[in-house]
Amino acid sequence: MNITILTLFPEMFAGPFDYSIINRAKEKGLIKLNFVNIRDFGIGPHKMVDDRPFGGGTGMVLKVDVIDNAITAVRDQSLNKSEEQCLLLDARGQTYTQTIAKKLSGLKHLILLCGHYEGVDERIRTLVDGTISIGDFILTGGEIPAMLIVDSVARLVFGVLKEDATTYESFSTHGGKALLEYPQYTQPRNYKGMSVPEILTGGHHKKIEEWKKVQSEKITAQHRPDLLK
Repeated sequence: MNITILTLFPEMFAGPFDYSIINRAKEKGLIKLNFVNIRDFGIGPHKMVDDRPFGGGTGMVLKVDVIDNAITAVRDQSLNKSEEQCLLLDARGQTYTQTIAKKLSGLKHLILLCGHYEGVDERIRTLVDGTISIGDFILTGGEIPAMLIVDSVARLVFGVLKEDATTYESFSTHGGKALLEYPQYTQPRNYKGMSVPEILTGGHHKKIEEWKKVQSEKITAQHRPDLLK
């Protein structure tokens, strides 16, 4: 899978993907990361990428012509929309979820456009295939959300992890429900008066699986009832 990140600050990505699972995926050739500086497509001798908005307002806005040229340059013309998507990272976007991460992991090419300054020219939204928000809060730019999305998508790409490694996770789907993960324990069995549930030490696999499912439902109902809706 190829992942291209359009950003004004490619240097921010030095380090986060050079360790652990993502780095191993890169070494195996399962993931290819490409960081493209939007300023390379800037206008004039000063490589302008932003301008003041018509009608006035606070701050500067990313220019539509600059972003159009950047997106066009990185798109793979041999791929269709089911194989390649360009997503703008923006507070107005669809809230990012594990379901979206799974869908994106099936692409051949994912392009992430990092917003910055006070926003983007509205016409840029017509140039992308979708808009993603990672939550109801404000960041200085789209770089950190891009890191989050790359990490969550890359680990789902076939071959990056063991085949069953993502079956039971913090947000897994069981019977059509998105559930939080069940409790997990390790040695010692007893620690400061806290004991491992006996069912987990009895070796009865069917009962253990039933217990995990019940616990996941209880924890989800307590901490994230919205997921059950």
